[in-house]
This record gives sequence, C-alpha cells and structure tokens, in this order.
Amino acid sequence: MTITSPHLGSSEAWTDAKLLFALEEVVEKELNRHLKVTKDWMPHEYVPWSDGRNFPGFFEDGEAWDPQQSKVTDIGKIALVVNLLTEDNLPSYHHEIASLFGRNGAWGTWVHRWTAEEGRHGIVMRDYLLASRAVDPDKLEAFRMQHMSEGFESDNRHSMLHSVAYVAFQELATRISHRNTGHQSGDPVCDRMLARIAQDENLHMIFYRNLLGAAFELAPDLTMQAVRDVVVNFRMPGHGMPGFERMAAQMAIGGVYNLRIHHDDVLSPVIRFLKIMDIDGLGPDGQKAQEELGLFMNGLDSEARKFDEKLAARAARLAARKG
Repeated sequence: MTITSPHLGSSEAWTDAKLLFALEEVVEKELNRHLKVTKDWMPHEYVPWSDGRNFPGFFEDGEAWDPQQSKVTDIGKIALVVNLLTEDNLPSYHHEIASLFGRNGAWGTWVHRWTAEEGRHGIVMRDYLLASRAVDPDKLEAFRMQHMSEGFESDNRHSMLHSVAYVAFQELATRISHRNTGHQSGDPVCDRMLARIAQDENLHMIFYRNLLGAAFELAPDLTMQAVRDVVVNFRMPGHGMPGFERMAAQMAIGGVYNLRIHHDDVLSPVIRFLKIMDIDGLGPDGQKAQEELGLFMNGLDSEARKFDEKLAARAARLAARKG
C-alpha cells in the first residue's frame, strides 16, 4: 500500500505553528482514545514496603546499605539507575514539550496528562529501590543531583515535527528498556513493577506514532526529513548522565538495550507500521530523506549483525572458561 502526498506537503506550505493548529483535532482524538484505554494505577501497590528499614542518619537504628542486601542482578542495578535517572529529568522534559506544543487546548491537556503519568514512574522506581535496598541510596542521590544540575536540552527542541518524530521512537525505546530491565533484574517484584511502567510507555508511543502518521498525511516531505534526522541522530534522553556511555555499554552486553534491539524492536516497528518506506509522491527533499533513511537502516542492521557476532564470541569465551 502506498501513501500519496497531498499538495500541501511542500515545505513552503507549512510552519510549526500551522502544523500545531492542523494537528489539534488529531491530538484531541488521540487524547480521548488514550483516556479510554489507559488505567490508573497506584505506585505504592508495587513497592515491597515490608522489606524497608531505616538508613543511617537521624535514626539510631539506621542500617547502612550493603550490596548483599540487594536482590537485583548487577546488570539490573545498572539499568535501574539509568532508567530512574532518565525519569528524574521529567521537569526538563515537561518544559521542552510544553514550550513546543503549548499549554492550551488538546495539546496542553496532553502535555499535562503525559507529565502526570510519567511522574508515577520515577515515584515507584525510587520507592522500590529504597525499600528493597536494591542500590546504594547515597550514590543514587549523588547521581541525581549531578545529572539534574547539568540541565537538559532536547536534540529536537527547535522543531515540533522533529520532537513528535523523536518521541514516537523514544517512548518505544523506553518501554523496551524498562521491560528488558525487569527481565534481567532477577527480582519478580521489580519485573512486575517495570512491566506496569512499560504499559504506560507503550500507550504513549501509540499516541505519538499515530500523531506522526497524521503529520505524514499533512506534510509528508517535512515529516520524512524529520524522521530521517531523528533516526540517524537518535540518542536516549539520559545520554547526559554521569557515566552513561559505560553503563550503556554494560546494558548492551547484558541484553537490556543494544544495536540489535534498537534496530529490530524500536526503529523497524514504527517505520513498518507507518509504511514510511512505501510513501509515494514525495518531492525531491522528501525522496532524498526517504532514501537516506533506508540506507541508514541497512547500515544499522549490518552494525547490529557485527555486534551480535561479537556478543556470541564473548559468550563462547566465557563458557569455555567455566568449562
């Protein structure tokens, strides 16, 4: 099936302001759909409060944290810290999207609703980590202070279309990261909590993916260029946190998030669902962006294949040592 671009898809016809106005009806429709299918949940119901005890400080019976107290695997600890620090930057994310999308009408209602839902994620993750003593609480707080003190600016803050394209992929990436962290955590309580968070992230992805699809109908050339830019330059929102590259490498080896997952489970599903590579009738700039997107995806698949081979070789070496 091909999608033919309408006349108004030319770059001269659209500005961010015009697209915001034109997409308002779609935002309202998607917001109403989201509110019908989403289910409110209580963060405190997912936290093992009976495991909690006082830490040193003002309490005389405070017990210092010890790694042996954690039920979580080493890779689970790393991924949980990365995921929580990412959620901690919610005030900055809210500022970014409120500045781009506005605070009024359906756009504004969605911005505030999304922020409220995302707020639960940081609440329940931190409560879980502290109650279960999964990670060092002092280091976690030090990381939070350092990460948030450095500030955050989105790579896609200059264009509404780029922002919509980015979150369509990023929400799915976050869902996958949370879900895989739960699988790798070694703690059924953690797995259940992150599965619940992942459900929210999936609904957020659907909202933005459908909005991106509507943008393709209105302004296919500009939207194609935005998708190309976002995919080629994609970075997770937590990339600025202290030690991110090292932790990301460990998460890649541990099967939480790596090139193969990024290609197969994040980029490809959105591109395939929206039939982005089948869109026809594009202008020169749109065609170029579509071609470059295809070339990039082929190259990423090749890189992922090399990573898979290295990972398999590493696993074989470790198995040989144990044998």
